[in-house]
Amino acid sequence: MQKITRNKLAPLFLVGTSLALAACGGSSSNSSSANGISARETGQSNISEPDCTTDECMKNGGFTKPFVEPFGPSSMKAMAREVADEEAAEASANPLDMLDGLLDSMGLLTSKGNLKNPLKMVPQDDRCIRNADGRPTECKPAAGSVALLEDGRVLYFNALEGTEDAEFSIFFEAGAVVTNDQTRVMSLRGRKAGWMQPTPVDGGANPDGAKSTVILPGGLTDTAGKRNNNDGALFCADLEMLADGRIMAVGGTDYYFEPGIDGPIALGLSELEGIKNARIFDPANNSWSKTGDMKNGRWYPSLTTLANGNIFVTSGVTKLIKPVYPENPLTSGRNVTESETYDFGCGTWSSNGGGGERSLPLYPRQHLLPNGYVLYNAGGQAFNPFGQSYDQALWNIVAAYSPDTNKWTDLGYAGLPLQFNKMGLDRIGSALNITNPDAAADIQSTLTGLLGSILEDPMSALSPLTDALSGDPSGTLMNAIGSGFRGSTFSIQMPLKPNEQGRYDHAEFLTGGGVLGLITVGSPGSYFPTNLSRIDRINIAEDDSMEYVSRITGNMTTPRWYGTGVLLPTGKVMVFSGADRDEVVLPGLGGPIKKSEMFDPATETWTEMATAHNPRTYHNTAMLLPDGRILIGGHSPINTAYAFSINIPGLSPNDGRDPSFEIYSPPYVFGPRPSITSAPARATHGDNLNIGVANADNIVDVVLVKRTTLTHIVDGDQRTVSLPFTRSGNTLNARMPIQKAVTPAGAYMLFVITENAKGERIPSESTSLRVTTPETTNPVCTAQPVVAQR
Repeated sequence: MQKITRNKLAPLFLVGTSLALAACGGSSSNSSSANGISARETGQSNISEPDCTTDECMKNGGFTKPFVEPFGPSSMKAMAREVADEEAAEASANPLDMLDGLLDSMGLLTSKGNLKNPLKMVPQDDRCIRNADGRPTECKPAAGSVALLEDGRVLYFNALEGTEDAEFSIFFEAGAVVTNDQTRVMSLRGRKAGWMQPTPVDGGANPDGAKSTVILPGGLTDTAGKRNNNDGALFCADLEMLADGRIMAVGGTDYYFEPGIDGPIALGLSELEGIKNARIFDPANNSWSKTGDMKNGRWYPSLTTLANGNIFVTSGVTKLIKPVYPENPLTSGRNVTESETYDFGCGTWSSNGGGGERSLPLYPRQHLLPNGYVLYNAGGQAFNPFGQSYDQALWNIVAAYSPDTNKWTDLGYAGLPLQFNKMGLDRIGSALNITNPDAAADIQSTLTGLLGSILEDPMSALSPLTDALSGDPSGTLMNAIGSGFRGSTFSIQMPLKPNEQGRYDHAEFLTGGGVLGLITVGSPGSYFPTNLSRIDRINIAEDDSMEYVSRITGNMTTPRWYGTGVLLPTGKVMVFSGADRDEVVLPGLGGPIKKSEMFDPATETWTEMATAHNPRTYHNTAMLLPDGRILIGGHSPINTAYAFSINIPGLSPNDGRDPSFEIYSPPYVFGPRPSITSAPARATHGDNLNIGVANADNIVDVVLVKRTTLTHIVDGDQRTVSLPFTRSGNTLNARMPIQKAVTPAGAYMLFVITENAKGERIPSESTSLRVTTPETTNPVCTAQPVVAQR
């Protein structure tokens, strides 16, 4: 083979990152020292200028042109790494000789040893490498799930890996063609992006195979356990950032046929089973490792960090297509009702018992309240072929879970002035759960509430409802139409603000778009999305008792299914992507929505903003970056009409996932912004933060924003907290909350806010702040774990 010379290397640098870094991840990317990217360096990243005129940028913001991993496929990278490692082991190896082997192994050299043009071989906008007949052999991952690491890099992974290989129907082929999803780490520095793949690239859930839960005895006519390339997919796992900055992924997918056959022709009735695995990504060495397994397999669960740093998990389904469990018939036909808690010190899961049971939708929209309770905000995913759950009507109830008592309290009917806990009906959801071991006591409590508060003083119990009816009739009607469970919607916790005494005594949640649940209609509810928007408020008394109230806001500018909401540091909310029809009912037959829109909490109205370049419907993502811009990614659709991937002009592009990203710059990016000159890197509850700024007199707010861990539109740990502060020269003295549930331990971004001449709030770029507690700094194992059943 002809030796390559330096002058042949020039084309390699046209792809935006050097070949060694793009293809292998680069030795520096794998070192812990390279991970120490400061918030300021990350905040100044600029892939390219926004694609808008000055006036457009100042008014509506703007998107960059899409950018994408230049080489992508893991087989190419793995091969290059293997060759590089072998060559590096030879002490006498010449660097250019090593490069020869690397390039040759990647197919980038001709038979004469000349360099092929990598841009021609694998165009940057190509999604997959294809064989001679045009079939995809391996595809770049799309950001179906994303996490903003503490060093400013972005962890993301795929969704529905391998569905491009379906030739007849994904419904009858998924058990064979789908594979475990790839993961990536992307860095945004300067004007370029760089990529590397973690180890193992698929998260490493089931290296020894998964024990699937089949219906037919003896594993008759199924393919469960016969493949390990698709039994630990990260697809349908949920993400959460642990208190120490590592990322936890819980649940996921095991694909197989039941019934079905495996062989030269593999066909059957596909099953997607939720797995019990939990795994952790460590940014220090870019690797995945397993931690304790849950008792229950979960597909589409939701995670929420508790005040003490432990992780609370609910819902998910163990078998999606055929949720039938002969060993426990009462759990058949619905999602997992048992909740579990992960002990941060032990690395194990424990059951929360009968009081912790609740029937919830997939990916229930959950939030940690300032009093430490976990709120279920009557939103989620309704995705099951034959109706999601036989007790689906219970999803309409807003409820809060107490980690201290391991019990749920029913607060009200979503969107309506029915305050169940004020009416003595705070346990009605548990009373109607047929698998609840405490059902007798809960039924008695519910009957007592009905006979007491309602029958003895019905006007007092129903006064919120009668007050609403006597008010604005049109508002009451809109409340009624938009009430109850909302499917495929975002749920954004608005900024938490202290009262005059410094106590955080309420929380508000914005819900917009999605599909109406229609009270008890089977999955997935209404086919067409709504543009209705509401704010739910939880008032919290000093004894931690709660009051639920709800109000409608102005309508969104367009009905939107599966829009991703992002809370800006200013308190405004941006919504991106989605479709004009439910893309689960008939995949590929919805119209993509590329126009973004913004919610102003001061007027509670929505306004159209800039238009994105690429359509992104199902499994899209968006998250706030440390500099105040927003990273937009994703689009991993189900195959068209559950068959194979084709494009229908004017409708959702379902010919494959979109591995590209765009960055949206809000209008505040284009004018003068405040700046932070110094700030602490760590703090705990009750601390005073001395923050140096350029001009303290102009600062109107100091906010902490928890770093995003998003699984396509769901972030159970999303929060922005306003801190009280005083000024001394150009130093701000901000006070951390005493209430641990307001800022649970973990990685945050610290922003300061000014106002311009128009009264518009303008944020700085952020600095990184780690919130710590004694429990999370020196964790101690105290839990009694429930051993996972296998």
